[in-house]
Amino acid sequence: MNRTLLLSMACCLICLTTISAQKALEDRVATIAKEIEPDVIKWRRHLHQYPELSNREYKTMAYIAEYMKTLGIKVETGMAFTGVVAVLETGKPGPTIGLRADTDGLPVRERVDLPFASKEESEYLGQKVGVMHACGHDSHVAILMGAATILTKIKKDLKGKIVFVFQPAEEGAPPGEEGGAALMIKEGLIEKYGIEAMYGLHISSGTDVGTITYKAKGLLAAADQFSIKVKGKQTHGSRPWDGVDPIVVSAQIILGLQTIISRQTDLTNEAAVITVGKISGGVRNNIIPEEVEMIGTIRALDTAMQRIIHEKIRITAENIAESAGATAEVSISIGYPVTYNHPELTARMIPSLEKAAGASNVRIIKAITGAEDFAFYAQKVPGLFFFLGGKPKDVHPLDAAAHHTPDFYIDESGFGLGMRALVQLVIDHKSEK
Repeated sequence: MNRTLLLSMACCLICLTTISAQKALEDRVATIAKEIEPDVIKWRRHLHQYPELSNREYKTMAYIAEYMKTLGIKVETGMAFTGVVAVLETGKPGPTIGLRADTDGLPVRERVDLPFASKEESEYLGQKVGVMHACGHDSHVAILMGAATILTKIKKDLKGKIVFVFQPAEEGAPPGEEGGAALMIKEGLIEKYGIEAMYGLHISSGTDVGTITYKAKGLLAAADQFSIKVKGKQTHGSRPWDGVDPIVVSAQIILGLQTIISRQTDLTNEAAVITVGKISGGVRNNIIPEEVEMIGTIRALDTAMQRIIHEKIRITAENIAESAGATAEVSISIGYPVTYNHPELTARMIPSLEKAAGASNVRIIKAITGAEDFAFYAQKVPGLFFFLGGKPKDVHPLDAAAHHTPDFYIDESGFGLGMRALVQLVIDHKSEK
């Protein structure tokens, strides 16, 4: 038998052995995920029942940290006020990978009839509000706790270091405070732990359970906030001609803002949205007030369009107000950047998601005008963010309650896939260094 043939047979044997070992590891991951799924659901239900608002996730932080310590790995608390960072050291050279989940709830009063429905209340912007995990952050935390459990159990088959990031305040810090991913980065998360790449998932109430969706490059929009103060002249409600009515002027401005998108923005390039979410002014039915304030959000998937929209908001508000004898003060604060999936990393790791879900259950989607502060991590290191299906298959997408609403609901049977997907990304990730 010649030497070339022997070498070829040896290579084939090595290849078959490697494939067999990989398949055995994937099977073990699936088995562990199935075994711990009841625990993951239990964790999620506890977190769902006791949500906390952004930068106030003290009990959530303690709950996560207490469990993560039982895994025998290093756990630190307090980054970005209420964050938890846990580190699994494999003891072997390799990449340092970050896996992220967000922990905060929303000022929403739950309407879903569940035995573990939230009854929590808190104060938000001076108002008494219900508190609910109305965007699935409880699911993200439980899934990451489960993934950490699996990765700890298969530690001997891993290389490098895995950093589990339980991040608070994804929905935005309260006014006057810092928080979220931006603060974790500011406090040195990436440098301190040497993170080379970040992965994260978001459950979707409108996508079938058992599926994963993604998009390379721009996946989610930049999100900025604006405030417009319209100042008129106060007068009696029966004699509007004696004053300048800022309520009517505000109504005209709101309508004018919509024409920025529908008539002044090239929507063949990318989508964009301007939404006024709150308007306040006046104290009595027969008094035209002196001032009205409106606040809202701007969403854009293109940075050039983002700048143009900002300028047009100023021009529109100021000129409409001036035409009525009022003034408009426009303030725009920059929020989250575009959530950008690193194209090379995405292309390299999609096969890993397909291993976890099956190739037919992983598909590309169009960009979404929602926003995510995972975007800040992806500005620092290559990142991949994807969506995990959470809609019961017997529910029509049009009947599924949207995120950030009182009726938001998630099918927990998709948590196993979420765990397997995160674990498979860690197993297959190769260092760029």
